[in-house]
Amino acid sequence: MKAIILSAGQGKRLFPLTKQQPKCLVDIKGLSILEWQLEVLCCCGVKEIVVVTGFQHEKIEALIKNKYRSENIRSLYNEDFNKSDNLFSCWKGRYEMKEDFILLNGDTLFEPRILKRLLERAPGHITLTINTKKRYDADDMKVIVHDSKLLRVGKDLPVEQVNGESIGLSLFRGQGPDLFRATLSHAIRRSGAEKRWYLSVIDELARENKVSVVDITGLSWCEIDFPRDLKAAEQVTQKIKRALLSLGYERQSHIYPCKKTAGVIK
Repeated sequence: MKAIILSAGQGKRLFPLTKQQPKCLVDIKGLSILEWQLEVLCCCGVKEIVVVTGFQHEKIEALIKNKYRSENIRSLYNEDFNKSDNLFSCWKGRYEMKEDFILLNGDTLFEPRILKRLLERAPGHITLTINTKKRYDADDMKVIVHDSKLLRVGKDLPVEQVNGESIGLSLFRGQGPDLFRATLSHAIRRSGAEKRWYLSVIDELARENKVSVVDITGLSWCEIDFPRDLKAAEQVTQKIKRALLSLGYERQSHIYPCKKTAGVIK
């Protein structure tokens, strides 16, 4: 299984933490956001990871080179990061999407049980991971779901119809990669594509009844956009750390062993 992480953004809403580094390198309890993601992916058996970079990309590349085996984790530079949204980052990684793959946002943290549930329960070729809660705000990537099928996804959906939110983690397998790349190819050629999210492509596919969902409500995850999100991120990393240790993480780490000890996990 391959994973593609979209980590091109600077994350200006996290200033001053991201003034001189990309959002994915913000430290959470001793490891960067990206490192926590890599630990979870490793634990769940993901053997190949592509990180789509942009702002201060050389710092991400240095981390990968210094801590991980380059043949298992590599970066892909999106030179349009400062004038486009993550639809372009997906387009940059289109040639990596010719086999089963996981797609995740570079600012999402989640405990290993979430990824395991997605991999074990995904019912279709394209599966979006969702969470439910009592209220949804303007910044939530909201969804409308019926019988484990995604009907719509977007920030501007009618709130009275919304019954979940995307957590920024998707799985494509079987025909899924081809379906996604084909729809992505059409989307990137439309006017205004530089202002669109890749989930707008998922929305198109959902309207054609081609996207399923897996609900992870009750498990620990967070999206890191604002300084206020850092406290929740710390709590999630504690869950990750405990889970990795309970799963015998040190025995799993041969998948792509660190060249230098990531002290928090050790």
